[in-house]
Amino acid sequence: MRYLSFVAPKEEWPRLGALLAGDRVVSLSRGDMPPDMLAFIQAGRDTWQLAEQISRSTQSVWPLDQVKLEAPIKRPPTLRDFYAFETHVKTANANRGREVPAEWYQAPVFYFTNPNTVYGPNDEVPIPPYTKAMDYELEIAMVIGKEGKDIRPDDILNHVFGFTILNDWSARDVQRQEMKVGLGPAKGKDFASSLGPWIVTPDELRQKATARPGVYEAVMTARINGTERSRGNWSDIYYSFGDIIARASEGVTLYPGDLIGSGTVGTGCLLEVTKGEGPWLKKGDEVELEIEGIGVLKNTVS
Repeated sequence: MRYLSFVAPKEEWPRLGALLAGDRVVSLSRGDMPPDMLAFIQAGRDTWQLAEQISRSTQSVWPLDQVKLEAPIKRPPTLRDFYAFETHVKTANANRGREVPAEWYQAPVFYFTNPNTVYGPNDEVPIPPYTKAMDYELEIAMVIGKEGKDIRPDDILNHVFGFTILNDWSARDVQRQEMKVGLGPAKGKDFASSLGPWIVTPDELRQKATARPGVYEAVMTARINGTERSRGNWSDIYYSFGDIIARASEGVTLYPGDLIGSGTVGTGCLLEVTKGEGPWLKKGDEVELEIEGIGVLKNTVS
């Protein structure tokens, strides 16, 4: 299934929905269903199965181009972002004039970012007033579906609701300052994350699955104003999502609706492709992030 949040024509409030056959949006909103995506995920598998039944029988259907998509989850309970693609890590460290720390190879690391500044598909994302170096970051986000603690890597599919695209927008000049202090990233990531266009459940990606838990053979590309700037593959990830969920849940309970980012795919940001020198994003730029098997997340910088 491909679950989404959308506003129907002539309406103001978002509905819970699903994407059918690639170009039709079906409403899942009715009295016996949760009112939004987070509540839907928290409701569990019986409710998810009911949603599949509703999607096959409801008459409330619109063409995709006639609805307004919103962020699948507007305010996730938590938003962790990992640092799992070795190519990106090597390039980022080279830009700082150093090798990858040996500790990076010992366990996957992450930081917490702001779950209250989430943007959706086609939203305008403003450049914060404190930066002159705004960047995009092409990532996969995993959405937790079942509560768990000390989860084994090979048990990932029992705990994951689905995957979506994450743009981890960055203020590179502020981030550079923070990293020199040794605490961060923080303010350099505080202002925006984009999610969408929908959440894809693992069964939709089955044909792209690899032997590694939570890793799929899927091309990842980024375009600015229609010109490709980044290209990588989900399968290039050094730490699998199995490794990631095991680390995140070590001694800590993960809850339905929690989001976990992969970190940037190799070449998946201007920091890499311009060797940290820019030019950076400017007002009016249209940024499109695409992951094969998921879709395209588009935003305009304002």
